Amino acid sequence: MLYSKLLIPTLKEDPAEAEVISHRLMLRAGMIRKVAAGIYTYLPLGWRTVRKVAEIVRQEMDKAGAQEVMLPAVQPSELWKESGRWDYYGKELLRLKDRHDREFCIGPTAEEVITDLVRREVKSYKQLPMNLYQIQTKFRDEIRPRFGLMRGREFIMKDAYSFHKDKESAEAEYWNMYETYKRIFTRCGLNFRAVEADTGNIGGSFSHEFMVLAETGEDFIASCDSCDYAANVEKAECRPPEVVDTRRVPRDMLDEDDGGELKPIEKVHTPGKKTVEEVAEFLGVKTSKLVKTLIYKYARGVNAIPPLRETPQLRALFPDHGMGVAVVLVRGDHEVNEIKLSKILETSEPIELADEETVRRITDAPTGFAGPVGLSGIAYADDALRGMKNFITGGNEADTHLKNVNTRDFQASYFDLRNIVSGDACPKCGAGKIEIFKGIEVGHIFMLGTKYSEAMKCMFLDDDGDNKPMIMGCYGIGVGRTAAAAIEQNNDKNGIIWPAPIAPYEVAVLPLNINDKGVMDAATEIYESLKKAGVETVLDDRDLRPGFKFKDADLIGFPVSVVVGEKNLKDGLVEVKRRSTGEALKVRVSEAARKAGEILTK
Repeated sequence: MLYSKLLIPTLKEDPAEAEVISHRLMLRAGMIRKVAAGIYTYLPLGWRTVRKVAEIVRQEMDKAGAQEVMLPAVQPSELWKESGRWDYYGKELLRLKDRHDREFCIGPTAEEVITDLVRREVKSYKQLPMNLYQIQTKFRDEIRPRFGLMRGREFIMKDAYSFHKDKESAEAEYWNMYETYKRIFTRCGLNFRAVEADTGNIGGSFSHEFMVLAETGEDFIASCDSCDYAANVEKAECRPPEVVDTRRVPRDMLDEDDGGELKPIEKVHTPGKKTVEEVAEFLGVKTSKLVKTLIYKYARGVNAIPPLRETPQLRALFPDHGMGVAVVLVRGDHEVNEIKLSKILETSEPIELADEETVRRITDAPTGFAGPVGLSGIAYADDALRGMKNFITGGNEADTHLKNVNTRDFQASYFDLRNIVSGDACPKCGAGKIEIFKGIEVGHIFMLGTKYSEAMKCMFLDDDGDNKPMIMGCYGIGVGRTAAAAIEQNNDKNGIIWPAPIAPYEVAVLPLNINDKGVMDAATEIYESLKKAGVETVLDDRDLRPGFKFKDADLIGFPVSVVVGEKNLKDGLVEVKRRSTGEALKVRVSEAARKAGEILTK
């Protein structure tokens, strides 16, 4: 393709609206343009990359035995009400009415529509298993769309749904998709990890996220340095401490002057010291010697362990009896994992830290001085507290903390409540240490079970003639997001460094003087040779200075450039340059196309 015929409106300066690298570079390279908040037009170069990602996805899904369909983007409310998600999904669901005042939504996902299709058309176990997928535009009305294609409202997604007669078949397909996703992201040229993940709003029993490793990622990944364990920090389990002697613990858990014996509680004055860091510095101890006491409010589940007995004080606070208050204890250098806590509290509603008034009513102290000693009821304590002795907590009165608190001094039930951190023992092998990486989620697979099939009566007749709900799996890939994540992982100060399989064009031929017949003849010869070999090539036929052409080629990220200049041509040579390393080789004109092809395949 001739550059002069392409729509590539590159920008010299970084757009003010762009917050992350991929957004900035896709705008500057003329790949996308904003239409509205979180909604973008794909220009030719951007669309070529998105199509390439989609084609890799399509080929691997087909190879794995899935069948492609196309489902409607506009979905009737009746199906969503059947599944129970019409009210639950929230404002992210874009709702509308047709001329007959019937309610619809723009689908953010398609569990309801696909389940409706299958329940109408599949009746017997002989028709199962079945995996149906589509590559289609979705819409989620994000409250704050940002980062370009990384978190838009309108986006392109591959979503697949499998249907099974039993758990064994469903799990087999889950791992089939797991391996399929690994092939997809490998073919896209990405450095990624498959990690254990929380199931979130989709629901289901277990899931994996596929994360592209990048310093600009919003997600944190816990990975073992010895085994294959990897999990999203939100999901990662923490290995409980090994405490053998109930009276003595390892020296590294204690201050140097602490022999490990249980000491009597000592009240200390800590004027104005509220944060863990302030108290630790004031008392001259490590933050790991403190225990934080956090008060959470939540919508109470049916079977949750009662966090506090319902005193008259609490009944006055929460007269509807639907709200609960949980006292949560974690080590001073650890953070509460609110997803884990929500599961323990058996609540699907968001939990939140209690306000100042609630804290005062429960602890008789201002925020910053809460502690478990003297509180009625049962606290939720993180497992790490099992290995602690003589620690420091708030004293439940202003400007006061307690030293030498021990688990004997309060009632608590112990759970894994915290975020895993670097240096923790691996929860899987125990021998390795956890490392934390940043990542960008590009794919997610779920074992849904019968969540939707039971709600929507998606049934089949088994070989005994019994009617049973189908077991389902769900498998998504953000197609546009994958393209953006590739940029986040592959860039430098000059622009994009595309992995060759998803680059909009593979090679750019750059004649440095289009008015020189010899230069143009050599450039055209190389261009035609590359096209004949099936290499997607751009010939930069613009009448511009070499510096402009070099900058645009680096900005756009062509994996290989062939530079044709008068000086080298005098010796019958041209320069073949690899974008990722900057390595440049001088080769004869007749060898340029072959050499460029070799670089692309390495």
